[in-house]
Amino acid sequence: MGTVGLSFGSPTSGAGFDVSATVATIVSNLQNVETPWKNQLASLQSQDTVLSSLGTMYSSLSSALSTLTDFQGVLAQKTGSSSNTNVLELTSASSSATAGTHTISVNSLAQTASGYLTAISNASDVLSGAITIQVGSGAAETITLGTSNNTLAGLATAINASGAGVTASVLTDSTGSRLSIVSNTSGANGNVTISSNSIVDTSNSNAALTYTSTVTGSDASLVVDGVTLASASNTVSNLIPGVTFQLLSTSTVGSPVQVVIGNYNTGVESAVSTMVFDYNSLISAINTQHSTTSSGTPEPLFGSPTLSLLQQELLGGLNVQNPSGYLGPIANAGDTLSGSVTIQVGTGTAHTITLNTTDNTLSGLSSAINGADMGVSASVVSDSTGSRLVLVSGTAGSSGSLTVTSAITDNSTSTALNYNANSSDISSLTALGISVNNDGSLTLDANSLDSLLNTDFDGVVGFFQNADSWGMNFSNMLENSGAGYASGILKLAQNANNLVESTLNADLAREDTLISSQQKSLTAELNSANEILQSLPSQLQGINEIYSAMTGYNQNPNG
Repeated sequence: MGTVGLSFGSPTSGAGFDVSATVATIVSNLQNVETPWKNQLASLQSQDTVLSSLGTMYSSLSSALSTLTDFQGVLAQKTGSSSNTNVLELTSASSSATAGTHTISVNSLAQTASGYLTAISNASDVLSGAITIQVGSGAAETITLGTSNNTLAGLATAINASGAGVTASVLTDSTGSRLSIVSNTSGANGNVTISSNSIVDTSNSNAALTYTSTVTGSDASLVVDGVTLASASNTVSNLIPGVTFQLLSTSTVGSPVQVVIGNYNTGVESAVSTMVFDYNSLISAINTQHSTTSSGTPEPLFGSPTLSLLQQELLGGLNVQNPSGYLGPIANAGDTLSGSVTIQVGTGTAHTITLNTTDNTLSGLSSAINGADMGVSASVVSDSTGSRLVLVSGTAGSSGSLTVTSAITDNSTSTALNYNANSSDISSLTALGISVNNDGSLTLDANSLDSLLNTDFDGVVGFFQNADSWGMNFSNMLENSGAGYASGILKLAQNANNLVESTLNADLAREDTLISSQQKSLTAELNSANEILQSLPSQLQGINEIYSAMTGYNQNPNG
């Protein structure tokens, strides 16, 4: 700690000194001990800002990649078109649709049954009687008129509330008012039958209101890829898997409609472009931290091992893909299995697992394979299609290729669990038109990607979505490195900084408390000293007067 020199001026002047300025100078000197702590804290906080920014970039890149690894994402989406939208309009094509061209001829449209009761001149006339309505083969409903529903409007309300399966409404024009009845079910199964009708207009000589059928319900008839099919509705969603279209009119004989279902190439290209952009933003931000600012000041993470670890993970993950495959699937993961499976990784030794009573389920087989330490990991994956045993080689590239011979049988269904190689014929980003530059950034050749999507779309899907594919591996690496994972590189760096910052803040708080106490003490002591200095002239004057009285010598210079 440095020293502070105090200048009190002439001790006999009575002017004293500036206590506040003196205390401030001393306190400032005491606070110098905090300077290195504050500098270290500022440095760590700058690092926190960069780490947080990198975490956001990791999250953005992970989200961009997830649109490609998600089974229901952009790679599952389809596009569609109709060659004649006056006849047939495509409504949607779901992920279950298969790319291809379909030929459709519309012979007739679906019709919805309808009819009406005899018109009356006055819609307010009082009615009586009952009517029995049946739709298709459904239950017949009888509506009996009473004092609360004995008009056309009241009858319409009663019919609609009866659950008869029709919609009734009152239609009025210059010729009168009538009750319209329309089936709620289109097609032949929605035909309306009036099995009994005794409705009369009591205000008009009990004139009978008979029912007239105007439209007979019928199914649409169409030919799809040479097969004659029927649809109860003009909205067709079950004839071509995953494809929904609307029938608008019949087609001209000899001029069928071409419906083209395609993969969503433009969406995939956009998603890959976004992934490359986000990756380049992240790698650029990391590279920047290895340099200094324009003024020569090192960046906050300059020299940090965190940067090297992040670069190693990112660049290493660009070309990692482990061969994989699966057995099954079976409907029930708990089914008892029997038989054996032989697994070989690359040119290594083949291992045979024979099932017994302790491992004769998918989970038991998985445990047996993992326990055999053969260089392959096994797990059970379940989804809407069933459960399957997934095998992933522990060695990336062709040297980790899996050779699997399965003789496993599901005893409950006698189903053979054959092995399916889950590998893509695309082995690297280069095949997608993505190249790695010297600085670690990526460059996308959109034309190459477009060409690949047109010739090997399934290969692209496998590259991103197969078990332990590049897409899945890279996605896991991003999650495990980012700030959202407890043991991730960024999270550990943030936690380490937080720990040091907590210690520094505690030290600063204690030192501030000590300095504050010293400041109060100094202020009191210096105020007391200042009072003494300010009183010295009067004390000297008193001494002079005493001396003069004793000696007769006048010490007063003014006489």
